Amino acid sequence: MTIAVWMFLAFVVATLGITVWAAKKNTSAGAYFAAGRSITGWQNGLAVAGDYMSAASFLGISGMIAFYGYDGFMYSVGWLVAYLTVLLVVAEPLRNAGKYTMADLLAYRLTPRPVRAMASLSTITVSTFYMVAQMIGAGALVKLLLKDLPWITTEWAIIGVGVLMVVYVVFGGMLATTWVQIIKAILLMSGTILLSVLVMKHFGYSFTAFFEAIANLTYKDASGAEVTRNFLEPGMKFGAAVTKGWGPLDQISLGLALVFGTAGLPHILVRFYTVPDAKTARVSVVWAMIIIGAFYILTTFLGFGAATILKPDSIPTDNMAAPQLSEALGGPVFFAFISAVAFATILAVVAGLTISASASFAHDFYTNVLHHGKEHRPGEEVRVARITAFVVGAVSIFLAIKLQNVNVAFLVGLAFAVAASANLPVIVLSIFWKKFSTAGAVLGLAVGLVSSIVLIVLSPSIMGVDGPEVAAAKRHLIQADAIFPLTNPGIVSIPLGFLAAILGSLWRREPEAEAKFCELKVRAHTGLGAEKAVSH
Repeated sequence: MTIAVWMFLAFVVATLGITVWAAKKNTSAGAYFAAGRSITGWQNGLAVAGDYMSAASFLGISGMIAFYGYDGFMYSVGWLVAYLTVLLVVAEPLRNAGKYTMADLLAYRLTPRPVRAMASLSTITVSTFYMVAQMIGAGALVKLLLKDLPWITTEWAIIGVGVLMVVYVVFGGMLATTWVQIIKAILLMSGTILLSVLVMKHFGYSFTAFFEAIANLTYKDASGAEVTRNFLEPGMKFGAAVTKGWGPLDQISLGLALVFGTAGLPHILVRFYTVPDAKTARVSVVWAMIIIGAFYILTTFLGFGAATILKPDSIPTDNMAAPQLSEALGGPVFFAFISAVAFATILAVVAGLTISASASFAHDFYTNVLHHGKEHRPGEEVRVARITAFVVGAVSIFLAIKLQNVNVAFLVGLAFAVAASANLPVIVLSIFWKKFSTAGAVLGLAVGLVSSIVLIVLSPSIMGVDGPEVAAAKRHLIQADAIFPLTNPGIVSIPLGFLAAILGSLWRREPEAEAKFCELKVRAHTGLGAEKAVSH
């Protein structure tokens, strides 16, 4: 335990040092919200990868694969493919047309106040969903790591993470958050590669032996009976037999949410404002895809390694499969390192989420909606963002404590569904459809946001969970008594978001917005005028 504590402290001290250094450079709103647009392509690629490779990926997906085999791996596939949407559709236009937030792109040719108000609400909602998942992972991780200290409870661990993330954001801004992400990405990739090598060493570096063990896995099921299953066959989580027929459709719904949701995630989108130009934004996405691709391939070894070496019945919670695997293969020192890396992952992602939410509220709602785009006093926007960080942190801590028994990969999947349903339709239509109007943007954001949240509340994810013990015993959430039978609403809520945005635009045409479409198109794809717009 002493080694683990020292590793935790070393990372915290290092990142706090970065925060102090970054705080001295936060001399303007541009420096605080966008790191002065000074981040290079490879640096932003690492930071984007750091933002993306969250606790849901490292802890949640490893656990999903360990318990559900092939079906759990579908989470990895969805998250990996998703970055093609960002590269081909979003990254360059967003960088050229915006300033600090997603709403800058929408407000470019639409009526700013209603669009910014709805975009701010959507950003805070998505960020909170995602943030809660990270903090749940942190709580479970610290509790396992410091299990010999009874006063370190999950609740105190969650509170500690919340306090640290607020410190990073309030004092360090985007610059500190970016460098925390870079360090975390390097540590996470190093730990994941090393753990994957140890898994293969266990099987004599033989892929044949590794996959044979996966195909003939013997373990005890929830009733205590010994069973042998092929974890390479689909159907353990999404199969029709175990989900009353809804599983295949639920898997398609999950895939849609993951592939389209990434392009609507606020904390990913704001990363493209930290680079000097659109070319650097494209370069950073390519770097990110290489790093992210390697990471998600390696989750195969983490998840299947935990299933074959530890056995699913010996892993108390699916979020802890990777850390427990590291202890079994590398001993307490390696366990401490992997746990510290996971903790670093959580802190970094939570800091990124917090700054995207606070920037959206301060820049979009406070300055541009309440005060019509004017600051009453110099530096007021940054002050409001810092206050917002405290509020967002407090709400996230409360929700994380209440939902601490839920799988973090599952929770993040819901965040992706909200982002794909509310944010993506209006971003895509704003860039590519001339007739898109303010009414369409507001209606699309509202319907996408409300429909996804309502369907989540009516789904087995909420209605079908009777408590942590019962849920753990069932292992499957799709049940007949839920009003909406799918655990992920994307297959319904994403089309609803697009439909509402299109119908709203056709219902209330906006000649002024149509007139500015060509101007937005030229700027979004060439960058002409972008530097002038962001320099003030």
